[in-house]
Amino acid sequence: MAITVSLVALFGLVLFFLLRSKTLGYGAAFIAVVFGFYLASTGAAQPVNDLTTAVVNAIGDL
Repeated sequence: MAITVSLVALFGLVLFFLLRSKTLGYGAAFIAVVFGFYLASTGAAQPVNDLTTAVVNAIGDL
């Protein structure tokens, strides 16, 4: 668990700097995908899923 959280933080930081510097290429896409996979294996996965579901339902109710 500690290694997964560390990798999520590392990939999130790298992705943040890639997006900020507008360096959006194949490397940034790979980092984003890996960040997503590692994020899905942490405790943050359920709140992210709940938030996405709430947003989709709110848009549908408009």
